[in-house]
Amino acid sequence: GDASMAWVTTFYIEHNWMICQFPEAFQREIFSDRTHVLAPASVSPAGQARPEGDGFVLSGRWKWGTGVVHADWVMVSAMVTGPDDAPAVPRLFALPRDAVTVEDTWYVDGMAGTGSHDIVIEEARVPSERSADFLAMVNGRATGARIHEGPLYRTPMIPILALAASMPAVGQARAAVRAFRDRLADRILFGTPGIRQADKPAAQIRLARAEIEARQAELLMRDVVAEVMALRERATVADRIRWTASLACAVDASKRILQSIGEASGASAHFLSHPLQRSLRDVNVMACHVVFDLDQRLEMHGRAMLGLEAAGIA
Repeated sequence: GDASMAWVTTFYIEHNWMICQFPEAFQREIFSDRTHVLAPASVSPAGQARPEGDGFVLSGRWKWGTGVVHADWVMVSAMVTGPDDAPAVPRLFALPRDAVTVEDTWYVDGMAGTGSHDIVIEEARVPSERSADFLAMVNGRATGARIHEGPLYRTPMIPILALAASMPAVGQARAAVRAFRDRLADRILFGTPGIRQADKPAAQIRLARAEIEARQAELLMRDVVAEVMALRERATVADRIRWTASLACAVDASKRILQSIGEASGASAHFLSHPLQRSLRDVNVMACHVVFDLDQRLEMHGRAMLGLEAAGIA
């Protein structure tokens, strides 16, 4: 399938989970006449909000608005100024789509179909029930954990986000292995009349390695899912750091599988009509998501293994 569609779909699912962490009044407003909404969520606190009356006044510009093209609602994170000298704290805000401006900025070499344009908000009034404690959500202790019985709502946010974002990459790797296997049977190598690429030991080895590495990536992801389900909000920070580092490794492995298959697929695989070149570009862009910064995630995991303080949100 198309990586951009998979990415938007998995994020829309995760973002409905996020709405279920908002105050109950907002959940009732949203879900009174529908089963789901289409809502991007920019969780980097690129905006500023100040308390005013029984709500907040919000302004800012947010990048990476995945899914905003089809949105009903929009969620963004901002730093809320505290009273006197109290430090600002991050908070998540929800606004109807027509309350924000979407700027057409998404011109990229991969994941072009996500429509992840910039979101601009200027002095918007947001009622308090349309805001949520971001750090409580990160730790699996937001409103949803108190009012919903299902264990999903007591799950820390970052592992859910990383799972939503990693599944399309692993899916692209699996699809590429299948396509490469089928292509080998039909491809005749230039300069060797009558010899199929499938008959070359080097191609057989590359196919076998790619298939095993794709299975390893999926099994690593499934192992993380099993641990998340077993521990939920009881997970330590070190557990959560390891989960995210593991998923970053699964995405990196998927990227390298696609690179290996691309190297062995000939020049025709780079025509714009061929799905492999799009998969290569899409997964390269996916791997640039901040949650998959491999150096940072492995550094955090190494620090946690050594008992050092984590440097980042997990």
